[in-house]
Formats: sequence, structure tokens, C-alpha cells
Amino acid sequence: MNWQEFTALLVLATAMSFSPGPNTTLSTALAANGGLPRAMRFVMAVPVGWTLLLVLCAAGIGALVVAVPALRLAIKVLGVGYLLWLACKLSGSGTLGRADGANLNIGFGQGVMLQFVNIKAWLLALTLVAGWIAGQPDALGRFAIVAPVMLVYAFVSNFTYALAGALLRDWLAKGRRLLWFNRTMALVLVLTAWWMLSV
Repeated sequence: MNWQEFTALLVLATAMSFSPGPNTTLSTALAANGGLPRAMRFVMAVPVGWTLLLVLCAAGIGALVVAVPALRLAIKVLGVGYLLWLACKLSGSGTLGRADGANLNIGFGQGVMLQFVNIKAWLLALTLVAGWIAGQPDALGRFAIVAPVMLVYAFVSNFTYALAGALLRDWLAKGRRLLWFNRTMALVLVLTAWWMLSV
């Protein structure tokens, strides 16, 4: 991989990893409601799940998903349904700690599995495999570069959003701010679900 390809990889990784999506929205909401330590299960789960998704796409599963419309539709429907369910749970949380307890409890396993119904994650994994890995004579070496880069980006972006959420906790504890924050995060999840239906 030459330096131009690597630079393009970093630009794509930055744009896709730091733009709002299901992962960053949930990282922010979990930390704002339950604190940074409680959000770290999810923050750590995202890179693990995303790397597994990239491995599957590189191994050919991504091509199967693209080739079988019913499979792609199933992933999309499950992803949209899950995001809408999370948005519902989040929108009613107005007390610190409540969203990550009774209403929004997302553990490590759920965080990993969310990547497999996250259309944004699929699009990024398929783009990386098609543009940087598949059909290249040094495909394995390229994968060995792409996977760690994306793992770091997945962690750093979600940790950054979670940190922002944690820093807002004291401010959100006053009045009905947390409720409106959670409703805003829920709206972002709904908009993400709507976007997922359109791709």
C-alpha cells in the first residue's frame, strides 16, 4: 500500500468514524446517563464487533450480502428495528443513571452484535474491502494494515463521544436537561434508522 492509498484510508476512516451514527450516539448517551466507566463496555465492544465484521467482509460474506437482496434487507430491518427500540427506551429517561440501568442497558455482547445490523458499519467495511483489500496481490498485508487502523479509529471516535457525554453529566443533572438531551439522542437514532432505510 503506497502513501496515497494510506492517506485516503485515513481520510475515509476519519470521516466515517467521527461522523454521528448509532455507535457514537449510544456512546454519548450511555456516558451522559451512567458515566464514562459504565459506557466503556460499549466503547470497547464497538471496535471488537467492527473488526469481526471487517474480517467477515474480507472473507467474502460481504459479497454474499451484496448479492442476496433478502439478506441485505434482513440486516437493514433488524438494524432499523433495534435502533428504534433503543430510541424508544432512551427518549423516556430523565434521571441520571436510569437510562443505562432499567431503560438502556447495553452490554459488551450487545455492542459487538450491533455492528452486524449497523448499515453504516457494513458500508464502511464493504468500501474498505473493495477499495483497499480485494483483488490485490498483497491482500493479506493490506488487511494487516487496514484492520488495526480501523480498530483504533473505532475506539478513539467512540471514546471521544463518550467523554463528551460524561463531561456533560453535571450540566445535564439540572432540571429537565437530561430528558431533552436523551430525546435529542433518540431523535438522532431515529434519523439514523431512516437513513439506513434509504441506502
